This record gives sequence, C-alpha cells and structure tokens, in this order.
Amino acid sequence: MNDYKELILEKICYTDLVYERINKKLKIALSKDNIEALILETIKNTDISEFQKIGKNIYITNKTENIILTINTYTYRIITASRLTNKS
Repeated sequence: MNDYKELILEKICYTDLVYERINKKLKIALSKDNIEALILETIKNTDISEFQKIGKNIYITNKTENIILTINTYTYRIITASRLTNKS
C-alpha cells in the first residue's frame, strides 16, 4: 500500500463540486487552495497503515485531524472528506 500514498500525492485531482462537499461535510469555509493544502497535508501526515483500499476507493484515516478521506483508485480523484465519528 506504500505506493498508493506516493501516487495519490502525485496524481490527486479535484472536481468543482468536491470543494463544496468538503466544506459542507467538514463544516468549514475554505477556499479551493486552502482545501487542497488541507487534503495534501492530511495525506502527508497520515501513516501508511491508515490507508485502506476497499473496492475502487482508498480510505485514508487521520485520527489526529479527525478526518477520513475517500479517493478513487482509478482516477486519484478525491470523492469526499468526512469527520470521524466516535462510536462506543
């Protein structure tokens, strides 16, 4: 899975709608540039053990930032970012 991290950092891409979706799901109001910086930093700071491929997507869980990212493995397009939920 180590090569996924490098590939994602190199090839990640965004759609116009995903910026709105990320702002809404994370309850933030960032510009496109700031969202991209947040996503890249989250990926860089997440240990490779927190990358999980399920089907066509990779889920990146960063517990420090309380964020889970969903990225398509074929296009390297970010699909969404969500807050982690605490289920006891």
